[in-house]
Amino acid sequence: MQHLEHERLVFLALGESDADDGESTHLDTCAHCRTELTALRQVAGLGVETQGLGDLPDPPEHIWQGIAAEISAAEAVPSLTGARRQQAAEHETTGQATTGQATIGQRPGGSASGPSGSGVAGGRGAGSRSRARRRTGWSRWAATAVTAVAAAAIGVVGTVSVLRPDEPAPTPPPTVLASAPLAAFGSTPKSAQGDARVLQSGQLHLHVANLPRVPGYYEVWLINPTNMEMFSIGTLGGDSDALLPLPPNVDLRSYTVVDVSAEQYDNNTRHSGDSLLRGTLTG
Repeated sequence: MQHLEHERLVFLALGESDADDGESTHLDTCAHCRTELTALRQVAGLGVETQGLGDLPDPPEHIWQGIAAEISAAEAVPSLTGARRQQAAEHETTGQATTGQATIGQRPGGSASGPSGSGVAGGRGAGSRSRARRRTGWSRWAATAVTAVAAAAIGVVGTVSVLRPDEPAPTPPPTVLASAPLAAFGSTPKSAQGDARVLQSGQLHLHVANLPRVPGYYEVWLINPTNMEMFSIGTLGGDSDALLPLPPNVDLRSYTVVDVSAEQYDNNTRHSGDSLLRGTLTG
């Protein structure tokens, strides 16, 4: 039984054309071609199903390198159907040469062949070679296309397998409502610095660096620069980062100054007057 060409099955799987009556009959009776068509349709289906995954990260570079290598390999290796056609063309050429030798001598019946018979054989040979060249080019293009589709589908499936549905999605960065760079204040060494960010979640994220050592602790304040009223929102531990909750009724249009002070363990809840860092919120 002669099977359908692989390239033809590729186009049927991609929906580029419909099977004619003869191809449909063959697929109904040939398990080999039907299995191959099913596998190709599954590859094409993977490509369709992943079109909506626009929020996936880009596949790693080695996946694209693998796709390029697969395409190059497909272009370098001739297809099996192309090899069969080449053998058929060589056989046809050999037959034409034998026929040409017979026309120079005698036919089996003893009559010499006329020049018209030689011309017909030559015309058929030229037409067959032209069609074989066109089919070979089309075959290579189709083989390259299906290799690219399969490799791309494997790359996307590999990316999806890395981000499995049962794993939590990456947490988006928090929304920042206002921020302030913190600079050294007063006699604090100039290397001391930091930044403060007011988050939409109602918290103040504080990052500090190079604060001088103090015998007590560091406290964070919000100050109204108009009347210098202030209140404490928390203390800093040994880490350089802190996430402090803000009072729900705080008016950040008035209390715009973020202050980090050095405090003593003296049971005094008021500001010590020793500010280390300060900055003004904007945003």
